[in-house]
Amino acid sequence: DAEELRWPDEELLQSLGAIRRNQKGEWKPTVAGLILFGKPSALRRCFPMTRVDYIRVPGRDWVPDPDRRFDTVELRDSLFRLIRRAQAAVLDDLPKSFGLDEGALQRQDKPVIPLRVIREALVNALMHRSYRSHSPVQIIRYANRLEIRNPGFSLKSPEHLGEPGSQPRNPKIAAVLHETRFAETKGSGIRVMRESMEQAGLTPPLFESDRGADQFVARYFFHHFLGEDDIVWLAQFRDLHLTDEEAKALIVVREAGAIDNATYRELNKVDALAASGALRRLRDAGLLAQKGRGSATYYVPTDRLGTSGERLSSNPPALSAHPEALSRELGDLSRESPGLSRESETITSEQESARQEARRVLLAALPGELAARLGALGRRSPPDDVRAVALGLLRHQAWRLEELGTLLQRNPEYIRQKYVQPLLQAGLITMTHPEEPNDPQQAYRAVSDAKE
Repeated sequence: DAEELRWPDEELLQSLGAIRRNQKGEWKPTVAGLILFGKPSALRRCFPMTRVDYIRVPGRDWVPDPDRRFDTVELRDSLFRLIRRAQAAVLDDLPKSFGLDEGALQRQDKPVIPLRVIREALVNALMHRSYRSHSPVQIIRYANRLEIRNPGFSLKSPEHLGEPGSQPRNPKIAAVLHETRFAETKGSGIRVMRESMEQAGLTPPLFESDRGADQFVARYFFHHFLGEDDIVWLAQFRDLHLTDEEAKALIVVREAGAIDNATYRELNKVDALAASGALRRLRDAGLLAQKGRGSATYYVPTDRLGTSGERLSSNPPALSAHPEALSRELGDLSRESPGLSRESETITSEQESARQEARRVLLAALPGELAARLGALGRRSPPDDVRAVALGLLRHQAWRLEELGTLLQRNPEYIRQKYVQPLLQAGLITMTHPEEPNDPQQAYRAVSDAKE
């Protein structure tokens, strides 16, 4: 119903800044017009490097060796079609998770990175890239992450990313994307991506704006942040008495391959002095190796951390991370946390067989729909899905922590910290023996009249 759609084509394109008259009075396309509406042949002729490269790299590292090949797809099209084609290329190649919604008969496959994050990331890259730079946007799919590199540093300072207000590099393109509802242009994209990744239980996205190299890099990890596997992995450093903040930093550096003061500061909401002290402590403990000097100082993992020290060999030293506050339900990861000690022991085949047999017995007593929802959960299912199934189990009957751990195939201590305690605090469940919280036979059940 927009009035503009009734205008003649020339007036509409002129209002969008897509065409203008030359000295002879003839209508000619502008740069914005070609980018938005140009044919692939015209774009190849006028902007040969303005394309999107989708690159799949085996493993977690960039491949400097020319003998080791990687797969690449070059995309060149008008901006609207380019956004859709790039999104399709990413979605076709991303790992999938599946779930069974309550009352549904068929499972639903979802990309491990939320669709809204992918869309925002691609629109931001193509809207804010520098079209003066003769470089393509690169979407690099590693084994553990998706990395988007676009020419042009952020016009917003790193510490203000995610705050209200937009500073578009290409205002005409941004205006058209706003009018067509591809973009908000209110500075909300970064915040939306952070919140969506947090809700999915994934590692916070990392953003890097490099003025020297004139590029902006965004990294989106497939890794579920501070899940059971992370707690087990952190158990090997129990003797170091890590703080919660240091534990979070180790998880990020393990996945990202490097960390600096700004990353630690934004990750844990501390000042620069506290961040420097914590990073030096991790360095002195032999977990991190220091690189660079002064403001260019950054840290890479050592062999003791159980990963390669130069995992991201193509990364510039300076990193900038701007994740929102991490999981509020994270239990204490310090020396007092029992979750860091008991799961590091080797589980024998006999123990595993006994565990599976116990699970089969418990599953057999469940209603068919609840058993199906439980069976659809994987080891890397989003926390919200696990929480919903756990609450469904507690609505059915009261369960002890060990039984919940067996059914959900997760550490009972992890179940207590991640799900039971938050549900108790929210008033959605209650103890069967509230007068004795530490009763060995303590069980939990849903509150019948509670509303989520």
